[in-house]
Formats: sequence, C-alpha cells, structure tokens
Amino acid sequence: MPTTAQRTLQVALNGASSNPAMPRTAEETAADASACVEAGANLLHLHAFDDNGEETLAEGPVARAIHAVRTRCPDVPISMTTFAQIEPDPTRRLDLISSWTTLPDLIPANQGETGIVELSALLARRGVGVEACLLSIADAEIFVQRNTPQLFRRVVIEALDADSSLALANASAMEAIVARAGISLEQLHHGYGIATWDVCRRAAARGHGIRVGIEDTDLLPDGHPATGNVELVQAARNLL
Repeated sequence: MPTTAQRTLQVALNGASSNPAMPRTAEETAADASACVEAGANLLHLHAFDDNGEETLAEGPVARAIHAVRTRCPDVPISMTTFAQIEPDPTRRLDLISSWTTLPDLIPANQGETGIVELSALLARRGVGVEACLLSIADAEIFVQRNTPQLFRRVVIEALDADSSLALANASAMEAIVARAGISLEQLHHGYGIATWDVCRRAAARGHGIRVGIEDTDLLPDGHPATGNVELVQAARNLL
C-alpha cells in the first residue's frame, strides 16, 4: 500500500462547470495549477478552452494550456482530457488528437467510449501514459475483458452518482471487478457533487489516490461552497 506521501492527489482544475472560480484561459489554469500544487496536489487534470470559452480538443488551445501549466509546474504530471463529450464524432476526435504537437504526460481513457482503444494506442505510441477510466460497472467489465492492464498507468474509478450511498456502492463494485481480475495497477478514485467526499474518504482509507476539483464538485466536505480549487485540494489533503 502506498504511503501518504506517495499517494496521488489529483486536482481536476476545469471542465464543464459554470463556476466563476474555474480557470479557463491557459494563464488562469497555470496560475491555479501552481497554487494547487503548493496546497498539496501532485497530478494535474486539464481541459483546454478556445477563444470563445468553449471546451476543445484542438491542437492550439491544448498546446497553450499544457505549455503554460508546464512552465509554472515543471515537475508535476499533466493529464489532458480526451473526453468524447467534447467531440462526439470518434473519427473527428482521433484526427484532432493526432494533430497534437505538445503532448501531455497522461491522458484519461474512458473505457466505454467508442474509439477509445485506437485513441489510446495512438498516444501510447507517442510516449503518453494512459489512465483506464471506469465510469460504470459496465466500463469495469469492458476493461477487464480486454485484459490489457500492461497498457495503462493506473485505473481511475469514477463514481458518478449524486447520491453518496449509490456512489459508494458503485465504487466498491468497480474496485471488486478489477481486484477479481488480478489487476494491481495504482487506483485513483473520485466522485461528483457532495458525494465526492464520501468516495474520497473510502478510497483514502483503502490506500488509493483521490481526485477533487471544480470539474467534479465546488462543495467542501461540510456542504459549503468552496472558494476554488485550492480550498478543495486543502480539504482533500486532510484525508490522506
């Protein structure tokens, strides 16, 4: 089991959120990333935004975001989203990501998405680490059936339920599926909304890494609104 100092604390800095504290420009994202690292985060998850403030997988905005964050946080791995909801057409998504010239350290690969095997293989060939992201029990079953754990850096268990009891049950079920398959990859767990904190408490107690950030929740463990990502990271650090 990893020690507290070794465990991953990822911050999901931005994404599909209307929270005014969420960074969008490359410069805002880099400044927030630096502050979150100072607060204890050791893995950064980013979304890139175009000049209209819309999420994008286009090479230019992606490169600007990675460059700005890497300049401020040179020793902290960057995970750049490849989320299909940003570009639902799998061919178009693959074309956009094929054009990336500035590469992240990691990409999250949602196992239930169409085209994710090809996208993951493309980036792995270019030296990018791939995280196997499980958003449901069905995703966990797909992942173990593929039987390719050697291709991945870690498993990310994402319990999407707003209700804490359902989120905890699904996190437990996904973890059990992975364990029964004998897959011993590092695990990172996160939830959404206020359920984030119950999911993270469970994961931390079991020796896993955790993720927080405005992409997932803008609430503190007591239900009060967070001022931003830094306050969320500070609260999460207390769980490890």
